[in-house]
Order: sequence, then structure tokens, then C-alpha cells
Amino acid sequence: MFKPVAIITLFGLLFSAPAQHTPAPTVPENLRAPAGEEVILVAHAIGFQVYVCHAGADQKFAWAFKTPEADLHDAKGAVIGTHFAGPTWKLNDGSDVTGKVIAKSDTPEPDSIAWLLLHATGHSGSGILSRVTTIQRIHTKGGQPPQASTCNESKRGTETKSAYSADYYFYAPAH
Repeated sequence: MFKPVAIITLFGLLFSAPAQHTPAPTVPENLRAPAGEEVILVAHAIGFQVYVCHAGADQKFAWAFKTPEADLHDAKGAVIGTHFAGPTWKLNDGSDVTGKVIAKSDTPEPDSIAWLLLHATGHSGSGILSRVTTIQRIHTKGGQPPQASTCNESKRGTETKSAYSADYYFYAPAH
């Protein structure tokens, strides 16, 4: 049985973000959300990009991206969900969305991971993310792998985490 506080919190999560109109951010043309979609949620991620050291087909060692590990925060700084392998974003309301990268753009921030446009490929739950069709990752800071020279036979299979932050814009068809 739900407690009244849980119902109020869930109600706030479900309806506070969509009720406010958030304008789409200024991004390179290849990262723009499709016409007819509107921002339904903005989340600030703080966490890590995880890399693993391995030998490629050419037997040269390199750090390969494995997964993100990040908490998602609302505008007030409260943790509202997580971001992890898939890539997947899961909110505390029980909804999640998985995406596939469809476009990239270099970031204006030196030594930071690329900005991305992703198309939603799967959903679960019935909360905010259940309607998401497009996701943008922008305003990235950090997250790059270590220098390639630090990945060698002695490090084969080891993981490293690079701290990063980013803003994720979630879009759905306009009503």
C-alpha cells in the first residue's frame, strides 16, 4: 500500500517537469530533435564513463568504452534516477528508456566526450520516460579515456573510470 508521502512524491515526479515548458537547447544541426517533439525532462548526470583495456584486432592495446555509471539530478540537485549500460536511463518513478546513438558532434569543452543524439529503442514502466522518443547528451565535461599509452599487456582486462558530467534532454511528441 502506498503511503501518502510516496503518492505526493510520485505525483510531483510525474507532473512537475512536463508542466513547465523547457525550450530545446541550441545544438549543432545534426543533433536537433525531430520537428514535432518537445522537451519533457532535463536531467544533469554526474558520474563516470567506464573504459576497459584490451587488444584490438591489430593487437594494439587501447581503452575501449564499456558503460556509463551516473546519477541523474533535477534542477534542484535531487537524484531522480540513474544512467547505465544500454545506454539506459531509469527514473525513480520506475520508467526507463534505452537509446541508440544516431549522431555525434565534437564538444566545445576541451578533453570532454562528444555530444550525442539518440533515438529511443525501448521502454519499460509507465512514468515520464515511457513517452521518450529522442535523447540529447550535451554540455559534457570530462569522461575521456586515459592516455592510450597507459593501456598495455600488463593492464589487459582492467577497467578505469573517468569522471564526467552532462545534461540529458528527453523529448516526446508534442501534445
